[in-house]
Amino acid sequence: MSRLKGTAALTAFLAVPAMAQELSPHTIAPPDREIEYSPYLQEDFPNQVFFGDTHLHTAYSADAGLALATTTPDDAYRFAKGEEVISSQGLPARLQRPLDFLVVADHAENLGIALALKEGNPILDYNDWGRTLAETYAPGTIDAINETYVQWFGAVNEPGGGDPMEGSGLDETMWERVTAAAERHNQPGTFTAFIGYEWTSGPDGNNLHRNVIFRDGKELADQVVPFSTYDSADPEDLWQWMADYEEMTGGRLLAIPHNGNLSNGLMFDDVTLSGEPLSADYAERRQRWEPIYEVTQIKGDGETHPLLSPQDEFADYYTWDKGSFGEEPKTEAMLPREYARAAWKRGMAYEAELGVNPFKMGVVGSTDSHTGLSTAQENNFFGKVTLVEPTADPIRFEEQITGRFTPDDPSDDQIVSDGLAAGIAAVWARENTREALWDAMKRKETFATTGTRMRVRVFGGFDFAESDLTRSDFAAHGYENGVPMGGDLSKAPDGASPTLLIRALRDPDGANLDRVQVVKGWTTPGGETEERVFDVAWSGERTPDADGRLPAVGNSVDIESATYTNDIGAPLLQAYWVDPDFDPAQRAFYYVRVLEIPTPSWLTYDAAFFDVAIPEGKRAVQQERAYTSPIWYTP
Repeated sequence: MSRLKGTAALTAFLAVPAMAQELSPHTIAPPDREIEYSPYLQEDFPNQVFFGDTHLHTAYSADAGLALATTTPDDAYRFAKGEEVISSQGLPARLQRPLDFLVVADHAENLGIALALKEGNPILDYNDWGRTLAETYAPGTIDAINETYVQWFGAVNEPGGGDPMEGSGLDETMWERVTAAAERHNQPGTFTAFIGYEWTSGPDGNNLHRNVIFRDGKELADQVVPFSTYDSADPEDLWQWMADYEEMTGGRLLAIPHNGNLSNGLMFDDVTLSGEPLSADYAERRQRWEPIYEVTQIKGDGETHPLLSPQDEFADYYTWDKGSFGEEPKTEAMLPREYARAAWKRGMAYEAELGVNPFKMGVVGSTDSHTGLSTAQENNFFGKVTLVEPTADPIRFEEQITGRFTPDDPSDDQIVSDGLAAGIAAVWARENTREALWDAMKRKETFATTGTRMRVRVFGGFDFAESDLTRSDFAAHGYENGVPMGGDLSKAPDGASPTLLIRALRDPDGANLDRVQVVKGWTTPGGETEERVFDVAWSGERTPDADGRLPAVGNSVDIESATYTNDIGAPLLQAYWVDPDFDPAQRAFYYVRVLEIPTPSWLTYDAAFFDVAIPEGKRAVQQERAYTSPIWYTP
């Protein structure tokens, strides 16, 4: 390609009449050649990370709308897109930065019942239970609404009870409103409004909830009514409903299990819900329908537990040990069947037995907020439910922040003062569309954060070199010569070990980074599973001690003013890491955990704002973190 240079080029261009410039054949039909000048025409790998929430509730969820939430799916989408929204308690709220995507995942069980009651929808008049509920609700007082909630809660949790509104048209009417809101706010390339809902299985009060995410738009989604716990509490029946939907419509679905720490050992159990031993067929179906898991959210962190990982100094992060809402108390035996790291380890053992890993899942974080506001930042946290949102009434807020405000829910005291302002789902994709983001979730190219928007990228392979960290084509080289987070390695070449290339970049509006860690799990020749945490990159001049433990990064938090400084930590950390103990005959997984420097907790921010004391024993300082989906090695 020849070019005129400098003044000659400008003179030649200006000498051409304007009309001729517009009609130049080179602007219509570029020269036919095998390789174009722009190198990006050939790129097809994921080159952007998108942040969002796959688990947000609005007033269309009965347990939100009947607990005084007023926000609608439209409000939720507008808030996620960066607009100012008035909270259910009347406070203006806005995000520091918009999200890239959102799933409004309202509960399927009597979807929109609170809105129907509020608007006096005639659907209620043609159903005995609906008419009774409307009569209870009619006075509109707090007591009346509370009693309405109690009546609804009793119906949805009645063992073997069916849908008291079945055949009324409530679900169809409200579902079409939900899908219409998603269509109004979906802006391909700018903001993705997913269609989704929550299937709220709670056998004996134990949490087996799943969020169901549609790849499709309203035209396909409206052909079904959400499968609910009234239909079945068994995940296998949900999977069959998903399969039937795909066969009928040609659409695509995936489900995201969440909150395993409230399942009392059922989320990753050794048997199916019906009591059958796990089989290869079960494992294959679970992998197909549930590729990712919600590892962190408001109701506690689900990566690991200090009793499961006693050598991991960062294992005790917002750990909840209150059990579920059922009568069975939490026991240590339940823990391996509730936490992600333990499930990944046990999954490898099952793969050795069944030939398929039932727990081979990637991770996301999300909020599970019931306020309609996806607020995962500590300094902008509006709580789990409307009843504990910030309020301009200092007396009521002091009750909330000290944990003395405890409604009937047995875990509300923990939600108030021990709740985690988390989390966020991060997805590597090429474009911000339903299809691209959903496909990335399906292939597990995702990571979870506890609210920060740090960027983490990981590639695993056998042929990387340390110099690859500084390549200008880092990502292209990573995809060409290895696999990203969520990927699989197998059949290690002779003498080669899995190698990870890791880059972590701080949230531009957040805290510096403390360290990068690789968490490895593996199987032993005897079939046991092991784990180890490696510090692979860190800020400052710290040196690990004789036991390999890295000193703390320090703490710049001023609790009284709820501030911190970034004069410790690093804005960027990267690592080239080779597994030092690799056995090519043993199964293994590797995931990356990145920790920020200490920052104030939401309790500290709120206590400073409202000038109240933080309850004794509650977390004033915490370290935000990110977890990547694992990379698995199979012999």
